[in-house]
Amino acid sequence: MIWVIDASVAVRWFLIDEADTAADSVLREVIDKPELFAVPELFSFEVLAVLCRIHPRGASVFREGVLPLLSGGVLRHPMTESLARQAEPFLSQGLTGCDACYPALARELQGCWLTYDRRAHKRIRRLGVSHLLSDGLPPDWPL
Repeated sequence: MIWVIDASVAVRWFLIDEADTAADSVLREVIDKPELFAVPELFSFEVLAVLCRIHPRGASVFREGVLPLLSGGVLRHPMTESLARQAEPFLSQGLTGCDACYPALARELQGCWLTYDRRAHKRIRRLGVSHLLSDGLPPDWPL
């Protein structure tokens, strides 16, 4: 299984007020088995933007914390025609163009999108490509 990481997950790795055991578990797996994870290319831009807005050292935390994780073997998937087509059903369910790229990548890779975005997950839950981490880890999570 390939796990597509939402920016909302990564941000929790670096904010004390947002700490969560499920996010911590994802981070441990990313460190131990990066090949099980993927992100769309917009992930980096979203995480940098959020960290710079709400973390006192956002840019350096991004450089020192996020970039090494991404360089460690996580698949960084570019926007392709195929991914744009995969996003269309999620757009029609009301997701933004950015949000739709995450479940689209999960579908393209036959994986699952891990997110804390309750609104987006609720809109597409019936399509079976997302898991809301605030409900805990997925049942088939690596042990």
